[in-house]
Amino acid sequence: MGLSELRVFGRSGTPISPLTLGTMNFGEGLGGPPGAPTGADEGIRIIHAALDAGITAIDTADVYSQGESEQVVGRALRGRRDDVFLATKFHGQMSPNPAHSGNSRRWITQAVEGSLRRLQTDRIDLYQAHRPDYNTDVLETITTLNDLIRQGKILYYGTSVFTPAQLVEAQWLATTNHLIPPLGNQVPYSMLVRANERDVLPIAQQYGLGVLAYGPLAGGWLSGDFTLEASKAPTRVHSLPGRYDISGPASERKLLAADSLARLADKLEMPLVDLAVGFALTHPAISSVIIGPRSEEHLQAYLRAADVQLGESVLDAIDELVPPGTNFVERDAGAIVPSIEFAELRRR
Repeated sequence: MGLSELRVFGRSGTPISPLTLGTMNFGEGLGGPPGAPTGADEGIRIIHAALDAGITAIDTADVYSQGESEQVVGRALRGRRDDVFLATKFHGQMSPNPAHSGNSRRWITQAVEGSLRRLQTDRIDLYQAHRPDYNTDVLETITTLNDLIRQGKILYYGTSVFTPAQLVEAQWLATTNHLIPPLGNQVPYSMLVRANERDVLPIAQQYGLGVLAYGPLAGGWLSGDFTLEASKAPTRVHSLPGRYDISGPASERKLLAADSLARLADKLEMPLVDLAVGFALTHPAISSVIIGPRSEEHLQAYLRAADVQLGESVLDAIDELVPPGTNFVERDAGAIVPSIEFAELRRR
């Protein structure tokens, strides 16, 4: 394996590195990640170190730190833009005005100009709908993205955490309306978040979609902090209780699984991050795994993990601890469909 062994991104024929540098942690503006943010200068150093190590793909989004992440990426890529497969996303609200969000033609045509400006580039390699928009017809979204391809502002487009039905609908609408269909989908995937193995990943293989898998450490649950030892209870439990609260039956089962996976890594005499990233890289549908380092030290740990190759016996051991197709809690899917999230849609 290793960074030198490039993978083809879906049916595009475009080679990209097995690791993609995610930049959600870069920037200090509103909408940034929890915890200490990574400042611009440090972010640029991380990007340069990643490129020097052989990473060829970068993923960001306009909503990350309200545009600051894209600005950091743009500064870092001066003189190196042509060497990078550059992906960004639209959908998130970019101002107090709720019209500055979503997947409508009106917003996409504004959002792409803002991303191009912040990234200091004339085109985006992969432009992704960050989330489904249940208020906008899918045909409007994909027609707009096709127009951007014809204008040369984007080369490919994709989706993120779309449901199986939405993925198939987008492909069908594009085909029947003589449009270029979506090329990629971005999904959460890790040893603790495996529900996409049931349908999303097989659908991606069926339609030749490139898949960017994010969260190989399951949002920190596979960092080694989440174990049955109370002394290791992470501070993020208190900062984001909706995601990191370890109380309740489902979260208790998830904590037990995380502890068991950490013990498996110890038995194999490898860092848990190596086991986690190696697992995500193993699935044949995954084009590249997005890593989100906050520091150069974190980056180096991820880079070492790219060389990990897991044998069948190790993969079988992981399956015994977390059966294929398992998600412990609904929110781990990345987005909760309205029909599940809002009771009035089930009972009206």
